[in-house]
Amino acid sequence: MPILRSAAVAAIALLAAAAAGTPALAQTAPAAPAETGAMPDPATIVVARVGDDTVTLADLIAMREELPPQYRQMPLQMIYPALLERAIDGRLIANAARKTDLIGRDDVKTRIRRAEDQVLSQVYLSESIAAQITDEALKQRYEKAAADTAGREEAHARHILVDTEEAAKAVIADLDKGADFAALAKERSTDPGASEGGDLGWFTAEQMVPEFSEAAFALEPGAYSKAPVKSQFGWHVILLEDKRTADAPPFEQMRDQLASDMTRELISAKLQELRSGVEVERFGPDGTPMPAPQ
Repeated sequence: MPILRSAAVAAIALLAAAAAGTPALAQTAPAAPAETGAMPDPATIVVARVGDDTVTLADLIAMREELPPQYRQMPLQMIYPALLERAIDGRLIANAARKTDLIGRDDVKTRIRRAEDQVLSQVYLSESIAAQITDEALKQRYEKAAADTAGREEAHARHILVDTEEAAKAVIADLDKGADFAALAKERSTDPGASEGGDLGWFTAEQMVPEFSEAAFALEPGAYSKAPVKSQFGWHVILLEDKRTADAPPFEQMRDQLASDMTRELISAKLQELRSGVEVERFGPDGTPMPAPQ
């Protein structure tokens, strides 16, 4: 699984996709190798010959992985022609560059070294960390997360957010007269959810600022706050729709988040391990020494 993405390579891929144009990316290549079923190693499938060089299916697959998400999700056949042309163009340009003195220039050598560092770092982390993110490890984390999640009280509420206490009191006065909460939210609330009648969906106390949660969870279902609630965002009038006790989400629903959290932790631990015993000096832009970060 990829852990890091080279920003430089991603930017080049974006430029290549733009050069190809959206219509080109939408072309279909009936003759493109199928992605399903048994097939040889993509690195052994030659898809183009450029002079004495070859371009392989593995090269195109790697290029696709650097494209924006909407293109990565497409079947390879859909974007095959554009990828193939970009790979050919890239090989022609690189071959032309190698015939000049670019490869010997110090600034080019520096950029090649940086690119090499990025690739080595990515592969090293991927191979040293990915093997630890197993279903067994994730399920152990899930059991702890599920135990922490299950039994928590959740609230389903709507709110009307206004700028002043006076405006909030006016909303409450209208509600006391029988006004519809959702209609008032659409009319007066400054919150982005005003168009949905102020609906906030289900949430736990920890997901809202303390002042809001305290007021919301103190209400009975169907009741609204009789006094304005002040928070860092403004003044709220809250309607509690319902309460429930939360069940833990299923493992498959939490799997990606668990893997992401575990990846971050493993990368942090690996970096601490690599820093251990290595003297690192830091200097500011003017060359003066800097203290180590705390």
